[in-house]
Amino acid sequence: MPVKNPDASKEAKRLAAMLLDVLAGSRTPPQAAETLGVSLPRYYQLEDRGLNGLLLACETRPRGRQANNSEMQLHMLTKENERLQRELARYQTLVRLTQRSVGVPPPAPMKATGKRRKRKPTVRALRRAERLREESEGETGTDVPGVE
Repeated sequence: MPVKNPDASKEAKRLAAMLLDVLAGSRTPPQAAETLGVSLPRYYQLEDRGLNGLLLACETRPRGRQANNSEMQLHMLTKENERLQRELARYQTLVRLTQRSVGVPPPAPMKATGKRRKRKPTVRALRRAERLREESEGETGTDVPGVE
């Protein structure tokens, strides 16, 4: 019976065949390691990984569609977000219509409190140059150097 896993690489299939040969008793571990081109300790590591994978594959799985898939969760959250945005728009429209029918003006937009006023940017080089000019004028005692 052929293995029906097109995603498995050729090397993985070769390794699985060697592991099954050793487990069936048709090869010894040193023979399998030599055939695979790995050391004996590396072969035993690969055998351990293979048996752990077999053990995990034998675990029972819950029936039905599983919701723990990250793509499925992303899709569900996107749908919920869209639904909530539509619901918000609907409620905002209902509030505006109710305010108009009752004659209540819409509330004024809230002002941000505690926000600082933006200061005009000053180039540091210009400030430094001005300070240097002032210092040089203070040392010479004249406003314009070279003019009496």
